[in-house]
Amino acid sequence: MAKRVAIVGAGATGLASIKCCLEEGLKPTCFERSDDLGGLWRFTTKVCSVRKRPDFTATGQWEVVTLCEGKQESAIFDAVMVCTGFFTNPNLPLDSFPGINNFKGQYFHSREYKHPDIFRDKSVLVIGMGNSGTDIAVEASHLAKKVFLSTTGGAWVISRVFDSGYPWDMVFMTRFQNTFRNSLPTPIVNWLIAKRMNSWFNHANYGLIPEDRVQLREPVLNDELPGRIITGKVLIKPRVKEVKENSVVFSNTPKEEPIDIIVFATGYTFAFPFLDETVVKVEDGQASLYKYIFPAHLPKPTLAVIGLIKPLGSLLPTGDTQARWAVRVLKGVIKLPPSSTMIEEVNERKKNKPSGFGLYYCKALETDYITYIDELLTAINAKPNLFSLLLTDPRLALAIFFGPCTPYQFRLTGPGKWEGARNAIMTQWDRTFKATKTRIVQESPSLFASLLKVFSFLALLVAIFLIFL
Repeated sequence: MAKRVAIVGAGATGLASIKCCLEEGLKPTCFERSDDLGGLWRFTTKVCSVRKRPDFTATGQWEVVTLCEGKQESAIFDAVMVCTGFFTNPNLPLDSFPGINNFKGQYFHSREYKHPDIFRDKSVLVIGMGNSGTDIAVEASHLAKKVFLSTTGGAWVISRVFDSGYPWDMVFMTRFQNTFRNSLPTPIVNWLIAKRMNSWFNHANYGLIPEDRVQLREPVLNDELPGRIITGKVLIKPRVKEVKENSVVFSNTPKEEPIDIIVFATGYTFAFPFLDETVVKVEDGQASLYKYIFPAHLPKPTLAVIGLIKPLGSLLPTGDTQARWAVRVLKGVIKLPPSSTMIEEVNERKKNKPSGFGLYYCKALETDYITYIDELLTAINAKPNLFSLLLTDPRLALAIFFGPCTPYQFRLTGPGKWEGARNAIMTQWDRTFKATKTRIVQESPSLFASLLKVFSFLALLVAIFLIFL
């Protein structure tokens, strides 16, 4: 009989977990508290509790109690995959803003924002310069009378359109770039990143340059912000010192700025209210999870947390790869190390000691995208073998190493292998520009391009030689 797996949450990682369970012959049941997407979905079903069975040490089974339309039900599952993510509880730190209770205007968390019409002819303050806060400030600036964007530490802002019009992630996120970055001392990497970021516009002149340039903070993706700042539509300000009835005072300036609406783009916290703290305990914005997935102390590895990670790259393929590995563990194909070994690794990761090379991630849950995924792919024998491919399929090897590290690479081999992966990799640039090349132009052959291909091949040989030394 197939193992029954309870999947909590029908978001992107929940759907990936369903697919991976089905691929491995498991029987998933997905619980989703909303009436939106979610094998077997149970919409508008709240998971009240997930508890270990009395015989957990022997069976590893869980009792899942749910509530649907006022009716409580209980079911037994062989394993549980928690896919609720980290955008669960809006973080609204009102205590950090003296006077907010006296404010007569409107304030709300960015999660409640739906449409910019609310800002028409208003003076708007957006607190927090992450991607959400920046997007809201830019949208508001088209309708509002004035928009302030408050940031405590600044941020690097990059355009989605990178060198030569290529998508930024397809240029930045390659195995070659990743290997190159991780081989350099961190100060040099930070200098190169600062130089690259400032090549679009000088962040210092726009009041955006990060105060801490040693630890990497998630960059802000926004194509419009510099243009809105230079035209005076968005004003960058430091942190809020005090909130008054109809205005705010920013730090380092005594002037009061009239404000009608305050948007708190101050992020989220996460929790697992349906789990006992003895199973998963959240401390300092992270949980003690082996490989960011399995509680290290459980005698039976039958509970996995999927998607509780912030890679410098796409979360969707990261969650999918986590699910592929976790399902193999739940099925018993992959054995985890002893608890003591896993706990030691978790504690070392929590210390967040800089290695001195590559990027230094400053926040909990942040990690290197390619390095982390390769770690999981290696465990399920799905990581592309560049050395072998160089001998059998050199064109593919070049595309994998120098080209975008797209999820097609993760399906070339191993469980869940896709026969169309190679062709998808070799034609990904064609699909990328199909949407933009609506007018076909004739391009003359370039000698430089031909020489560049030869050089790239030689560089690949050198890189692989160094890697396998």
